[in-house]
Amino acid sequence: MKAFVLTALLAITLTSFQSAMAQTEKKKNTVVLNHIAVYVSDLKTATDFYQTVFDLEIIPEPFKDGRHTWFSIGAAGHLHLIQGAKSNVVHEKNDHLCFSVASIEEFTAKLKAEKISYENWAGAQNTVTNRVDGIKQIYFKDPDGHWLEVNDDHK
Repeated sequence: MKAFVLTALLAITLTSFQSAMAQTEKKKNTVVLNHIAVYVSDLKTATDFYQTVFDLEIIPEPFKDGRHTWFSIGAAGHLHLIQGAKSNVVHEKNDHLCFSVASIEEFTAKLKAEKISYENWAGAQNTVTNRVDGIKQIYFKDPDGHWLEVNDDHK
């Protein structure tokens, strides 16, 4: 009887181990975001903007051609700015990049200090959207008119 119980426990343990290994293998094959590329008309202006507004760290880029700036954006990967876009392109608000911060209040104070206006989703100037799930968010544009969302969904 003891041998039967021991065999049953061993079988359960082995099945659990195999299941855990399968889950680990599945996680290894998960797709992850590597980078986001933003086409800009003036690389220096865009680089200064993203560095000032978001305190992003510039990281080495392999091209060394004066047309690229790469930033680290944490676990999400990298943000690549690439020189060469035409200016005066209109971008829709639904087509945006989103960054999360610990405090919308501190972030909007920084924007005000930098004289960067922001709006809520509806377009009311210097107003914060309070989503139904309690997340606060704002929207504003970079120097090329790309929309940026900043929210406090900081995990």
